[in-house]
Amino acid sequence: MPQHWVLHVDMDQFLVAVELLRRPELVGLPVVVGGRGDPTERAVVSTASYEARAHGVRSGLALKLAKRRSPDAVFLPVDFPVYEEASARVMETLRATPGAVVEVLGWDEAFVGVETDDPVATARTVQAAVLAATGLHCSVGIGDTLVRAKIATDFGKPQGTFVLTRDNWMEVMGDRPTTALWGVGNRIGARLEAIGIRTVADLAGADDEALVAAFGPTNGPHLGRLGRGGGRSRPDDTPWVARAHGRETTFQSDLATPEEVRTALRELAGRVVEDVRKEGRAVMRVHLKVRFAPFFTVTRIRKLAEPTYDVEVVARTAHELYLALDDARPVRLLGVRGEMVAPEGGY
Repeated sequence: MPQHWVLHVDMDQFLVAVELLRRPELVGLPVVVGGRGDPTERAVVSTASYEARAHGVRSGLALKLAKRRSPDAVFLPVDFPVYEEASARVMETLRATPGAVVEVLGWDEAFVGVETDDPVATARTVQAAVLAATGLHCSVGIGDTLVRAKIATDFGKPQGTFVLTRDNWMEVMGDRPTTALWGVGNRIGARLEAIGIRTVADLAGADDEALVAAFGPTNGPHLGRLGRGGGRSRPDDTPWVARAHGRETTFQSDLATPEEVRTALRELAGRVVEDVRKEGRAVMRVHLKVRFAPFFTVTRIRKLAEPTYDVEVVARTAHELYLALDDARPVRLLGVRGEMVAPEGGY
């Protein structure tokens, strides 16, 4: 009887790859996609080609720094509709895999649950199907849990496959730092190191009580499972339901006056309510994000007296949250997020 496997399909340099289909003359060059494609503006890298990554350009890096690290790079603006269309074709191709259960993680990656005696051959069939349908390459991590499949993908990049299971988990991952795990960032890694846990093997063998004491009754055991590569073994194709919609803007020139902030919050609130109306679920909480110059960020949340689609209520609440900060520093970024009432039957 065929065994159940999880494939983690991750598109290689997705945004750049889509752009290279439109601009084949850029193949082999350092290419950076981000913002409006202008490295003199305030924006960050969305995706960099492997040639640009060789110069230290990474997602999330400021475009200005990317330009310094890779002076000859070609900078291109983000083109969301084109990427969304390409993503839809990728996901349609994955869902067409016989017997597949597809859990979408983002527009460039998904888990695919399959029953097969030869997961590597199945992974290569998936890669070929995606390439034929879209002209795009992908890497596939193969595992017996979602965590192992996700982590395996990096070992197969680009355009390859890698198998990571209970049998080789410690051999491959044991000596690596805890930050090599999916979902363990530098901050959590530092907290783990503070209690003597430095490697994946340390975490896998850690006492649950110590983890609970340091991280709480939910996160503690979860981290222990991550260290062992455990967790869910089957993707879930239940459609994702949004809990909130948010909009944010990084300003090319800092906002210096309260009136400028108020105007910007009103514009963001209008866009948020427009998004929320499409869901048919009113805003019940307003989240405010403010980044003061040069780079100090705060967030605040307020529950509304009653759910609303009223832009003025959302804008006024966001502005009141800003005023309550009592901080006159110039504003670099503003974000407004509307958390919606739950759908019928809950999430």
